Amino acid sequence: MTAQRVHSYYSATLNQHIRHPRLEGDVRVDVAVIGGGFTGVATALELAQKGMKVALVEAQRVGWGQSGRNGGQVTGSLSGDGAIRKQLAARIGGDAADDFVWHLRWRGHDIIRERVARYDIQCDLKHGHLHTAYTPGHLRELRQAYDEGCRRGMSAQLEWVEARDIPRFLNTPLYHGGIYNRNNMHLHPLNLCVGEAAALSGLGGLIFEDSPVLDIIHGDTPQIVTAHGRVTANQIMLAGDVYHKLERRKLSGMIFPAAGGIIATAPLGKLAEELNPMDTAVYDCRFVLDYYRMTADGRLLFGGGANYSGKESRDIAAELRPCIERTFPQLKGVDIDFAWSCNMGIVINRIPQLGKLSPNVWYAQGYSGHGVATSHIVGEIMANAITGHMERFDTFQLFRHVRVPLGDRLGNPLLALGMWYYLMLENFR
Repeated sequence: MTAQRVHSYYSATLNQHIRHPRLEGDVRVDVAVIGGGFTGVATALELAQKGMKVALVEAQRVGWGQSGRNGGQVTGSLSGDGAIRKQLAARIGGDAADDFVWHLRWRGHDIIRERVARYDIQCDLKHGHLHTAYTPGHLRELRQAYDEGCRRGMSAQLEWVEARDIPRFLNTPLYHGGIYNRNNMHLHPLNLCVGEAAALSGLGGLIFEDSPVLDIIHGDTPQIVTAHGRVTANQIMLAGDVYHKLERRKLSGMIFPAAGGIIATAPLGKLAEELNPMDTAVYDCRFVLDYYRMTADGRLLFGGGANYSGKESRDIAAELRPCIERTFPQLKGVDIDFAWSCNMGIVINRIPQLGKLSPNVWYAQGYSGHGVATSHIVGEIMANAITGHMERFDTFQLFRHVRVPLGDRLGNPLLALGMWYYLMLENFR
């Protein structure tokens, strides 16, 4: 059966309806990449730009999973940055750990901007993001982030926003202040992912869809096996994140699905500018947060309420409507044209997992809801490592990860319990 993308605002406004062939027969390449989301496409494109012959193998369609369904926000919130700092500080010192995290967290912005310009990818790229204080208690952590940014030379890109100034950005009674960041971006993620895949094809990369991988055969020249074909390569990169079930002996209990719901309203016309006059993307400081922005055609695209049980919501629109109307009372009863969900890959300590399954089989996964920018950072790290430049990859080998025993059965109940704990803490902030 031919794979189809989920019905969403993104799939309904896709620019390029390219269908790649199913893998059939035997193919020989330098590097084979499993997974057609941002991590796989970004890694493959980096490798192709380095002159490598690459094959990308996707079980469904390019951008089928969370890469083509997310909130479309490109922010400097590197997944697991606090845990990264803590673990690195014990090895290389606190200042060096802070520098590593700070410079890494903005690298994804540069990569995305360069790709969009270089390959003329039409993905509604815009600048501007507001990180908001949902409670007065959130102002302290925001102020620390603002002060660090100014100390590191970003004062021209950052603006401290008092509660009284929120109406310049948003027509909502909800927030107690925030940080406006001109460097952060928002975009149409599916058009970005498909556009990057088109760039990969243009550089000679092979892309196969509708080709679930059944097995990875390790060895001097490892192989990817599907129902109808086989790819032999010098190196293999596994980039399926939470959607695959490959290599369970080593990867089970490492990453778990959390379903996030997103809606897009009917076009709002002039009301879109009244609600969001700066056309900025927004998220708040809560552990389970709301995030939203306006689309290119003036809809409110709104997400939130991650479900850590591993089960998807039965009625996303009904669950998110109260959040929308609390944020913007003017939208009470607004028509919702699209509602969909995506599974985020959650890691217990929130640090992305980069590693090797054997000497020439690599993997990268687990961005815990921060995937648009982080996946592009990781794609560059993995492409460099595969071609022999190991410095940043080796840094990620210093991190200790939690592996949950019987993870595929116990992981999501433990995550749900942890979410409940953090939600309780929110009540005291």
